[in-house]
Amino acid sequence: MLYSGKWDRNGLDYQALKNQWHVVARSEDVVAGQAKAIRLLGEDLVLWRDGKGRIQAWKDYCGHRGAKLSLGCVKDGEIECPYHGWRFNAGGKCTRVPAHPDQAAPASNRLIFRHHAEERYGLIWCSLLKPTRPLPEFPQWEDGSFRKVFAGPYFYKGNALRSVENFLDASHFPFVHAHLNGDPEAPEPLKDYQVFKDERGLHTSEITVFQPYGDHRGIPVTSRYTYWVFNPTTAYFVKKTGETERFCTFLNATPVDEDECIIWLIVAINFGENLTEEQILFRQDKVFEQDRLIVESQRPARLPLDMHQEMHVRSDKLGIEYRGWIKELGMETQAQRESAAPATVVLS
Repeated sequence: MLYSGKWDRNGLDYQALKNQWHVVARSEDVVAGQAKAIRLLGEDLVLWRDGKGRIQAWKDYCGHRGAKLSLGCVKDGEIECPYHGWRFNAGGKCTRVPAHPDQAAPASNRLIFRHHAEERYGLIWCSLLKPTRPLPEFPQWEDGSFRKVFAGPYFYKGNALRSVENFLDASHFPFVHAHLNGDPEAPEPLKDYQVFKDERGLHTSEITVFQPYGDHRGIPVTSRYTYWVFNPTTAYFVKKTGETERFCTFLNATPVDEDECIIWLIVAINFGENLTEEQILFRQDKVFEQDRLIVESQRPARLPLDMHQEMHVRSDKLGIEYRGWIKELGMETQAQRESAAPATVVLS
């Protein structure tokens, strides 16, 4: 009734994402007294803060006459529908019907849909169903020796999983990011690396590449990357550009719909005290605009989980493991859904 997205919700990629944490906004984007409309996995949601300042994420829907709650406001810690002024508390209970103030409010437990929401790292995270994995880690967040800079958001007309896989792919550097992350006239072979899987997700051994404009200082460096994937739409790398210099990027790709996503970045660096925020953002903006053009061109839009659908080589190892992991997560969710389904009664 409410779903208006393009995604095939029986697909393993969708199944892998519906019970995971996804970034949907920055904390500063949702202020007290206001409701904010967002979209996740083809669903229209509304974010708002209750009387204790806690973030709430609901379907953007009032069960009285179907109006969008995001067009309303928040009063006394309750969200108010813009159509008839009905109010709902943080638990989803209707507390006020202005047209009938002396009557008990109708039951709303089947017509107000609450989702899971948390805040961490200055970001708002949401999961449509009870999340099966914890909120991702960002190791440098509490480390005072690292300067943190928010970049983006970058709006892509492309798939979130395609975007994450692109972030994890070092072999495209000389061509998509020519003269920044590599030299297209002399692309170096990518040495074999390892991919490991554990309860935290995926991570790699070090991947070494020469970069003409290796970081925000604009100098040539030999960079050593180590990648992690904490959740299907959360990835991270540590990039060593010297003995002690570290350039880390924490990426989150909101799956707005099957062919639309939003990229949220936090950059953490422990060097370049004289670098301005504008210098840092200039490089990030340039790189992610270059990536956008490629991701938006990829067909099919959704990330193929059938390994026979696209060609692969050794340098694609992390992407191959990532696709396999997404497929596994989707199959686990699908199996749980099937086991929870009521048995069919056959009458003879």
